[in-house]
Amino acid sequence: MLPKRFRLHRPERLADALGLLAEHGDDASPYAGGTELLIAMKARVLSYKHIVDLKGIAALRGVSQRKDGGLSIGALSTHHELANHALVRARLPAYAALSGNVANIRVRSSGTLGGNLCFAEPHADPPAMLCALGAELVLASPGVERRMDLADFILGELSTARATDEVLKTIEVPGLATGTLAAYRAFGHLERPAVGVAAVAVPLAKGYDWRLWVGSVCGRPTAMTGLAGAMRGLPARDALAVLVAGAGEAASKVEADDDLRGSAEYKRHLVGVLARRAAQAALGLEEAAA
Repeated sequence: MLPKRFRLHRPERLADALGLLAEHGDDASPYAGGTELLIAMKARVLSYKHIVDLKGIAALRGVSQRKDGGLSIGALSTHHELANHALVRARLPAYAALSGNVANIRVRSSGTLGGNLCFAEPHADPPAMLCALGAELVLASPGVERRMDLADFILGELSTARATDEVLKTIEVPGLATGTLAAYRAFGHLERPAVGVAAVAVPLAKGYDWRLWVGSVCGRPTAMTGLAGAMRGLPARDALAVLVAGAGEAASKVEADDDLRGSAEYKRHLVGVLARRAAQAALGLEEAAA
């Protein structure tokens, strides 16, 4: 099936793109990699009279290091670029590894991080890890920029806090303390995760400050704050023992939806399994088999 007829705009300046989105409102959509948008339009799940192609806007590309040692990632950066970018591999190796396993090479080569976050398809790998890393977003509208935590940006399935006249400009990942550990583990079918869990451990004077985030089980990423809090400040193996003992109970409290990738009960079981595996991988320990 072909999408309904639309007018394609190809601005080369961010200001022009923002002007077009403001002019056409709900009748317009920004277009980055198109790996999600075009499929939805061909299925006629979504329909727009105006498509604003952002790919020619240089200001939305590139990766640079922030003053605090973190990274500023242009929204048009593809998953393939991030998986192979020297700065990402050096500063955020766990995220580079995640990017290298998104879907398939076709999607990684054309799909963009900004498009992934703004489309908010729940079965996606980046959101949980970026939430665990404390990522913020910079959103631009005509004459204005605003910042917000990624954790507050995704409101639910296919729903975000982006206004119709806004474009996601950059993803800001703050600098992490020396010795910070991170890993992501996922399980799914047909190149999409049914469940993904990110584990980040920031070193303290004693032990670690743990961040455990779950993705793909419902419409938005979810933090396992209770379990992470119980692990805080403990030596690595003691923290892991707390996680192993409490993962099942903590997972049972995670919001989960029944869908084609599994029942809510099945997903909660996977959350417990993958939380253990992600934490073990972050610590450089052998992963559990179950």
